Amino acid sequence: MIWDLARRLHAAGVLGINRRNADYMLVYNERRRYPLVDDKVQTKRLAQSAGIAVPELYGVIEIERQVRDFSTLIGDRSDFVIKPARGSGGNGVLIVSGRHDGEFARINGQSLSVAQLEHHLFNTLSGLYSLGGNPDVAMVEYRVDPDPVFAAISYLGVPDVRIVVFLGVPVMAMVRLPTRASGGKANLHQGAIGAGIDLASGKTLTAVWRNDIIAQHPDTGGPAGGVQVPRWDELLLLAARCTDLTGLGYIGVDVVLDRERGPLMLEINARPRLNVQ
Repeated sequence: MIWDLARRLHAAGVLGINRRNADYMLVYNERRRYPLVDDKVQTKRLAQSAGIAVPELYGVIEIERQVRDFSTLIGDRSDFVIKPARGSGGNGVLIVSGRHDGEFARINGQSLSVAQLEHHLFNTLSGLYSLGGNPDVAMVEYRVDPDPVFAAISYLGVPDVRIVVFLGVPVMAMVRLPTRASGGKANLHQGAIGAGIDLASGKTLTAVWRNDIIAQHPDTGGPAGGVQVPRWDELLLLAARCTDLTGLGYIGVDVVLDRERGPLMLEINARPRLNVQ
């Protein structure tokens, strides 16, 4: 029975993990180029040098002594994002949406003291959130103000679009929609929704939440399908340019739509997962 299912999925064009690894990643992604995308600081600076728009980088904390200067780094900013440079799966990403009376607020309303933020930074430097648990650095950057197009089907956070690119050609795309279960993060494994996007039109299609097909967002009740992604051609072009940027042939490019700044590239993945299917 399982082999029959595998044959039917293959006939339908569904890409499996083994084939992804053997026929795409090993063939088209040179290992020596992985550091260009595994290190988000390096990716961001590479993109900036190529004129690709990214969220502004406020600073990088590389050693423990610099953690004590965190308040000076952010100045009077009331919102920002802290993320590990070599993290994965959204782990270690801390979104600050405001500050009051010496404390900071997360998007879920939880308050954080300066000491708690510093503790998070120390954990990041120690490698708690990094690939392989190796020592890392912490990035502090601009918090995206999302385009309102997804407001009716998103809970608190910033929806992002994952575009899979093969040899410079976008081949698959989906939008990841934050939910209450995901804590406002656009991460499928933490409970966000994934909605496929028609490449030709830029409209959302079927949505999946925790392996179940759904028609509406579980928190807002808004219909997940039929939403037109603004500036779709620009998003596709931005993603396609990342092939030349990295020299990698098979990549997943994460982009967002900012209310004022338009399309921004968040990161590039050399091992894009197959949930988009």
